[in-house]
Amino acid sequence: MRRNSTNKISCILLIACAVSIRFAFAQQKIDTVVFPKPKAKTSYFKNSLHLSMPPLKPAVTSSQKINVLNDKLLEDVQVFPNPITDQVSVKYQLSHSAVVTVKVMDVLGNDVITLVQARVESGEQNFSYPLANKLQRGFYFIRVVAGNESVIKRISVL
Repeated sequence: MRRNSTNKISCILLIACAVSIRFAFAQQKIDTVVFPKPKAKTSYFKNSLHLSMPPLKPAVTSSQKINVLNDKLLEDVQVFPNPITDQVSVKYQLSHSAVVTVKVMDVLGNDVITLVQARVESGEQNFSYPLANKLQRGFYFIRVVAGNESVIKRISVL
């Protein structure tokens, strides 16, 4: 009796396995996911690698130049020496000519001194400004504004 029930259970398990395997292979076509074409600047595809297709004819090459646009106008802003005793030097780089304003602000954000306000050509710029007896001891901020970009650096005056 026991052998008979064991054979029945074995047959049922064998049929169940066959059905589940058949179901798994039948579902394989349904499980295929097709991603939609990425829209411009979606966060879902932000870090994915975008590759272009090769030309249709292998011997033909494209003569189009790819321009990489640098959105940053103001880069590599440095203020030295820090702490400042009598003179401050500001160094920055512009990608193209723009009106540049360099101001010293106090901790509350009030303008104390305007160091530079002029149209400056592109490239690396460096200037020094004497601050002897113009600022009291304490913490200040130097704000460099070029176009609609600004960089703020903290300084301390001794």
